[in-house]
Parts: sequence; C-alpha cells; structure tokens
Amino acid sequence: MYKELIVFASGRPVKVVIRNYTLDDTDGMIAIQKACFPPPFPSDLWWNEEQLREHVTRFPEGAICAEADGQLIGSMTSLLLQDASLSGSHSWESITDSGYIRNHDSFGDTLYVVDLGVIPNYRKTGIGKWLMQSLYEVVVHLKLKRLLGGGRMPGYHVVSAEKSAEQYLTDVAAGVRSDPVISFLLRCGRLPVGIMENYLEDEESCHYAALMEWRNPFMSHKS
Repeated sequence: MYKELIVFASGRPVKVVIRNYTLDDTDGMIAIQKACFPPPFPSDLWWNEEQLREHVTRFPEGAICAEADGQLIGSMTSLLLQDASLSGSHSWESITDSGYIRNHDSFGDTLYVVDLGVIPNYRKTGIGKWLMQSLYEVVVHLKLKRLLGGGRMPGYHVVSAEKSAEQYLTDVAAGVRSDPVISFLLRCGRLPVGIMENYLEDEESCHYAALMEWRNPFMSHKS
C-alpha cells in the first residue's frame, strides 16, 4: 500500500503518506508507542523488534503507518483470523498472540485489528480515520468478509456503578453518551456486535471492550 493525502494540523496543510511499515521503521514504530503510551504505562508493553518483525513477515498487508515530514505519526496493525477462532469470548492477549500475531491465518476471512495509535501532535487531524479507511481498503482488496476488533470504553468507569457495559455501549451508539474511543469508531463506520469482558487490563474501561465490526460492502452477508 502507498498513498498520499493532505491533512490540516493547526490549520497548516501537511502532506501525509500512508504505506506499509517495514523493519527499517522499527525505531519510528517504537517512538509512536512511546508518544501514545507514556509512563506510567509500562515500557515493556510497547512494540519490540521481535513483534514488529512478525508483523512485517507474517502479514505485511495488515501493517500500515502514516508518515509526515519524515516522521512516523501513526500506525495500525492487524492479522487474519477464521470465524471459528472468534466464537465465544476472547481477550486482546489471546486473540493477537500478545501482539506477536503468530496465530495469523492466511486463509482467514476476518481482518482483526491489533493496534491503532496516532501521536498527540497529529490527533484531531483525521489520521486515525485515514488509517482505519486504509484497512477497509485491505478488506476489499483481499476480498475478506469484515474488519473486527475490540475497542476500549474509557468513559465506562464513570457510570459503571449504575449501568452494565452493554447498557453503556447502547447509550454511546444511540448518541446518549459520548466515549473517546467508541464514538470515534462509530464515526469511522464500525458497528458494535458485542461486549468482551476482561479484554484488557484497563481500569478506565473496567476491563471491558466493545467488539466493533465493519462489513465488506461488496460481499453478500446473511442477516
């Protein structure tokens, strides 16, 4: 993948390239993690070289980054899975092989999102949405059924004493509430299809995640 576009950062037009990342981008990819997840987030949970090597060798089509002014400013990683491996409940760690994606199935028909990050200086410029759109294009290009992934619900802890995770997600989808992550995913065209308990060690989300889907519009889907 390689495409060029313009975004506006603080009113300034900036040329952005979205492309597949390679091992040559290792330092830049780790720098994105540091910027997106600063201390006290544990540094051993940032991408490491071995994980990135797995991404670019097992499924390079699903490893994309955004670059501006010679700097990596965002990235998104994914893997292919069969529907059978997604039945029932799962955690981020189990479904992504702790981010190593060694469970990637080249015959899978679901593109599963492992990670999405945009550095703070380029948030609210549309980069996250452009990265998501780019993976939709991968779904179409590879003739996959859908894109799927767990989305954090960082606003849930505020109302967790009075609402279930399912009720909170329903409220966000109906526009009754806004959530920093789920509302963004809705604006990107993804729809909620379920709730995952104990998906991540994430106190803000009370360890829940919303399973969010985008279906390939060029394939028929049974209701």
